[in-house]
This record gives sequence, C-alpha cells and structure tokens, in this order.
Amino acid sequence: MRHRMRGRKLGRNAAHRRAMFRNMATSLIRSVRVDDDAPNKQRVPGRIVTTVAKAKELRPFVEKLITMARKAIDHEDRAEEFATSADRGTDDWKSWRTSEQWNRWNQAIAPAVALRRRAFARLRNRDAVDILFDELASRFEDRPGGYTRVVRLAKVRLGDAGPQALIEFVGERDRTRLARTAPVVDESEESAVESEEPSASESEEESEAGSDSAGEGETPDAQAAAQTDAETTDESDADSGSESESEEEVK
Repeated sequence: MRHRMRGRKLGRNAAHRRAMFRNMATSLIRSVRVDDDAPNKQRVPGRIVTTVAKAKELRPFVEKLITMARKAIDHEDRAEEFATSADRGTDDWKSWRTSEQWNRWNQAIAPAVALRRRAFARLRNRDAVDILFDELASRFEDRPGGYTRVVRLAKVRLGDAGPQALIEFVGERDRTRLARTAPVVDESEESAVESEEPSASESEEESEAGSDSAGEGETPDAQAAAQTDAETTDESDADSGSESESEEEVK
C-alpha cells in the first residue's frame, strides 16, 4: 500500500521523472516569449497541453522555481545601490572592482546568484532561467503564490484516450465572475417618473375618449351591419308586442 507516499510515479523511475519535469518546465517557461518568425510558433504564450496527472505534478515544480526567482528580486535591489554604471574593462570599472563598494555589492548580490544557480541546476537551460528571473519574477512580484492554473480539456488524447489538460501562468485571460448589483436610482429620477405617470381620472377620460374615437372610426360596412342588427331587434320586439295584444283580445 502507498499510504503517506506523496507524488505519482507516472510509469517512470525517479531519474526519468526528473528529466520529464525538467523538459516540461522548460517548455512552459520558454513559451512565455513568442518568436513571430519561428515556424512552430506558440499559439498562446505561457501555456502547454499535457495529461491531467502530469499537469498536477508539474505545477508545484514550476511554482517553486518562480518563488526562488521572486526571492532574488530583493537581493538584486539591495545590491543596486553599490553597483556602478561604468562599462566593463574601463578605468572607472577597474577602480570600482578594487574598492570596498565592490565587496559590498558582491555580498549583496551573492544570494541572488545562488538562487540562479539552483534554478539552472533544475532546468539546465539558460534561456529558461533568464525568462524566469527577468520576466516571471517581476510579473508575480506581488503575488504570494498560485502562479499557474490547470484547466481540464474535453478532448482526450489520441491513441489511449487519456484525459488532457492545459497548464498556464495566471494573470492573463483570468476567468473572473462579476457580481450582479441592482441599479441605483436617484430621488430626482423617481420624482420625474412619478410626474410623468397620468392620474386615475385622466386615464379614465382617455379610455372613454378612445372608445368614442373607436366608434367614430368604424368603416361604412361595419356601420351598416350594426344598423341591420338594430332593425331586426326592433322588428322582433314589435312582433312579440302584437302577439301579446292578440292574446288579450281572445281572452
């Protein structure tokens, strides 16, 4: 049983897993810089597609490297006050190199150099280390953690139908959910709306006027049909009246 055993083996031994994570982390970091002239240009920068299990194992590997790069920023800023702007090899640079100021700069920059060496020992790629310390460190300087996200894909891998996912750096194309809020209505707007609403008496007068205008606006055919109905009603009333008179005479 694998109780209290952290991590996935992924069907590989320890050396193979380290090499795989090194290559995947290098590919993810180098995808931040997009070369427009490259034939196999990255479609979306800062993103790679892999399986779900590999993405979950790669995430802490990459985030630890970014934390190392963030720690180096403080040491580099502290060493900046002892640095010189003279070009290398000039007389000013040589005098600075043999001065006490260089010793202070060397002591201040030493932790940042050590962090770069540690990152290079894990990645073994100079371009990836430069991107990590020059771009990603400043990008996530104010973020205390959670530099990457894993998003599952609906499309499975061709061949073995393995579940796929993409791992990318956060900060771009973030999926934020906006909170719905009710609109705020001013009192002036409410009073204006109330003044525009007609009163009850005005609405009744308008309805009566509308019915009259509707009667006046009828077509000639409709008026003739209404007159015919009225005549038939009068004739039926007259017949019923004559029948009642004849019955009384008989009695």
